[in-house]
Amino acid sequence: DTANNQAWVSWAGHDAEIKVGRQGLNLDNQRFIGTVGWRQNDQAYDSVFASYKGIENLNVEYGYAWNIKRVFGNDNPAGDVDSATHIARVGYKFSDWLNATAYGLLIDLETLPGSSSQTYGLRTTGKVAIDDVWTFSYQAEAATQSDYANNTANYSQEYYHVAPAISAHGVTLQAGYEVLGGDGTSAFQTPLATAHAHNGWADKFLSTPANGLEDAYVKLSYKVADMAKWVDGTTFTAVYHDYEGQETGNFGTEWNFAIAKSYSLPSWQPFKKINLLAKYADYNAKDAPFTDTKKAWVQVGVNF
Repeated sequence: DTANNQAWVSWAGHDAEIKVGRQGLNLDNQRFIGTVGWRQNDQAYDSVFASYKGIENLNVEYGYAWNIKRVFGNDNPAGDVDSATHIARVGYKFSDWLNATAYGLLIDLETLPGSSSQTYGLRTTGKVAIDDVWTFSYQAEAATQSDYANNTANYSQEYYHVAPAISAHGVTLQAGYEVLGGDGTSAFQTPLATAHAHNGWADKFLSTPANGLEDAYVKLSYKVADMAKWVDGTTFTAVYHDYEGQETGNFGTEWNFAIAKSYSLPSWQPFKKINLLAKYADYNAKDAPFTDTKKAWVQVGVNF
C-alpha cells in the first residue's frame, strides 16, 4: 500500500500559525489525537489547524478535520473516514511544575457513527528538581465523555489518569493508574488515539471493553551514558500492567520490554541516522474472551 500522509500549506506570523491540508496531529501524549506512528501507515488528518501564542505562557489551538485517513490502508472500508471533528484546546504554563491544558473534542465520524463522541477534560503536567540529582515529574488528567452526532448510544463515562515519576542518573521510575469508564454496555473510547502507546503493547485494549478498564502500571527506563560510544544512548524499558474492569472482570496482566539505540552515520551516506529497536509484549489473560498473547518486533529505521 502507498499512501500520502502529508500535503499541506501553512502561514505563520503575528504569533499565530494556520496549517491547511493533510497533516499529522500529535497532541499531548496522543491519548486522544495522534498519528499512530508505530504503524507502517500514519493516521493523517485532512484538516485546518490553527494556534495562537501571542500572550506569554498561553497557547490557544483550534482544529477542524473533514476526513481522517486511518492506518488500515486504501483497500480497507475504514481506511478513510468522513468527519466533522472539532478540536479546541487552551494551555497555560503557570510554572515548571504546573502546565495545564483544557480541551474539548467533538469527534464526528460520519461513516463510523458508533465511535462519535464529545469529550471535555483537563490535563496537567509538571517537573521539579528535588535536589542536584533527583527530579520529580507527573501527569494528571480527568475527562468526561458522552455520545455525539449520529451515535445512537446514550451514555456518559469518565476518564482519569495519574502518573508520578522520579528520575536520576538516567533512570526513570514511574507508577501510573488509568481508568476508562464503562457500565457493561458503553465505555469511554479513544478512536483517534495512538492507542499502541497506552494499555500495553500487546494491543489487547485498542478499544475499551464494555465494562471499562482500570490499568495500574509501573514503568522503569534507563538510558545508558558515559560508558562507551557504541552503547551510550541505548534505552532499556520495562513496563508491568495489571488490568481490571471498572464494573467487573479481571482482564489479566502484561509485561513489556524494549531496547532502542540510534547511531549516527558518516556524512557521505544518504542517511543521517539508523535507528534500531527490539520490543516484546507478554499478555497473560484471566477472564474470557481475552486470550494469552505474545508479540515480538525487530525494527530498523533511518533518518534522512
